[in-house]
Amino acid sequence: MTEQPFNEHIKKISTWKRIFFMLIYSVIVGLVRILLWTVILLQVASALLTGAPNANILDLGKKLSAYLYHILLFLTFNTEQLPFPFSDWDETEKLELPPHK
Repeated sequence: MTEQPFNEHIKKISTWKRIFFMLIYSVIVGLVRILLWTVILLQVASALLTGAPNANILDLGKKLSAYLYHILLFLTFNTEQLPFPFSDWDETEKLELPPHK
């Protein structure tokens, strides 16, 4: 089995582009986590005060969870598809786990 030297891998533009996008998405993950915790706390408050989750916030929580999942798939190299804002938001909801190679 022949292996390519380290120098060839480090010179690839595609590798550096992916690293750049990974850094951007790492920051976005932090922001999404804050939003998700806000949704969680609002739903807990709603459940305590009204006895049921807030229907308006349910959809937001679902979409933020799917978006975070999409980002994590990209960060862990399970997909090459860039998440929103570099692709359509609708693609986030359609994304499924790719088959294991």
